[in-house]
Amino acid sequence: MEEVERSGFLARGWKGLRELWRELASSARSNEEADGAGHLSPRQLARLRHTLTECVQEVGGQVSARARAAEIGETYLALPDPGRRTFLQLLAREFGPDLAAVDRAIDAYRRAPEGGRTLAVARLAEALQSPRLRIFTQFNALPQGVKFLVDLRADVLRMLREAPELSVLDRELEGLLASWFDVGFLDLRRITWESPAMLLEKLFAYEAVHEIRSWSDLRHRLDGDRRCYAFFHPRMPDEPLIFVEVALVRRIATSIHTLLDEQAPAADPRKADTAVFYSISNTQPGLRGVSFGHFLLKRVIDDLKEELPNLKTFATLSPVPFFRRWLAVLLDKSEPVLATPEAKRIAEASGESDPEVGLRKLLSGNEWVHSAPAREALRGPLIRLCARYLVEAKEGNRPMDPVARFHLGNGARLERINWMADVSPKGLKQSLGIMVNYLYDLKDIEDNHERYARSGDVVVSSVVRSLLKQARAA
Repeated sequence: MEEVERSGFLARGWKGLRELWRELASSARSNEEADGAGHLSPRQLARLRHTLTECVQEVGGQVSARARAAEIGETYLALPDPGRRTFLQLLAREFGPDLAAVDRAIDAYRRAPEGGRTLAVARLAEALQSPRLRIFTQFNALPQGVKFLVDLRADVLRMLREAPELSVLDRELEGLLASWFDVGFLDLRRITWESPAMLLEKLFAYEAVHEIRSWSDLRHRLDGDRRCYAFFHPRMPDEPLIFVEVALVRRIATSIHTLLDEQAPAADPRKADTAVFYSISNTQPGLRGVSFGHFLLKRVIDDLKEELPNLKTFATLSPVPFFRRWLAVLLDKSEPVLATPEAKRIAEASGESDPEVGLRKLLSGNEWVHSAPAREALRGPLIRLCARYLVEAKEGNRPMDPVARFHLGNGARLERINWMADVSPKGLKQSLGIMVNYLYDLKDIEDNHERYARSGDVVVSSVVRSLLKQARAA
């Protein structure tokens, strides 16, 4: 969906939450607004500091704590970005650990006898505990308070470049949310066309791989030969955390256009032998770094096997999001990448005597998609170069491609590279129309995962291995 549509959808949620929390916040508050630029006034800042301090000191009982958290949340939600940044900076600068107490705890640890340091370690850990965490945990008592903290961290991540001092909030919130969103607390639910309209609307807003174009498109994705599963948290029961869309087909799919064709009749899922995961969308930016995607696929595979025992193959049809960017950098270095037979076809298709120049010319835009000679000339070198990108382009000892890191880390095998599999504007912009199948071979998943985790080994099929040999020869 368009970013403005998603922003509007989320803004409606914020408005409703503000109205709910306004009713809960019973303490008297100043009604003055932030200034025209969105900054907090000195009086607002002083009142906010006072309320945050009361939160840390846990003044009053549970009702008071709930009202204070609602007041803080309502104040934050009412602010534009400049005011929110000031709010977060106040938390970062003034509500961290007491450094003098930390120094005393360190000295006590150093003076403690060798065999009696357990208590000193505990007291040091207590001194290092940030008072901010007491503020954050009070939101647990509020309706949608956990969702508020998830979105608060999303704001922190968005503002880090301009306000690097917020990195301490990022680390603390990530640790807190990781404990709250442990996979043991999550519920797996299937989403169908009969699911609540509010939930279906969120699929529109959160789909990150292949845009849902219409209600008809969504209904097709939830048809009888399709499945959609999502993880939910008990404190965010109406918010999918991550969801996967599945097509039940015969044989591994090689084109997203075939899977998303609304005119294609629904097939009998009982006759399918293959489940293709064609879209996986993380929905909450504030949960970045909190990993549960691999548990989602394993749970979905188990559910599908139980429902449809005839399914034997589990694979993806995945994007290659940074391939075109990587290739542009490679070509800028003027490194020869064409084999001799390919060079002649590229020269003819581009009208350039120098085939390497011709390759760069063809890839400078997307006109080649509409030319059969250009498509045929580009097919071999681009598929081979994509294999090289997925296996040999690394960050550390892990693949540069984030989708490859995800599936290979789960124990999948890089199975096949598909030409002209996604010729949408997004598919051409990211990957020159190429998509990839990762195969989840159930008997090999654990071994593949161990090899990848231990040394970053990328397990590939014989087809991809042949492409890599061709790349080295070229």
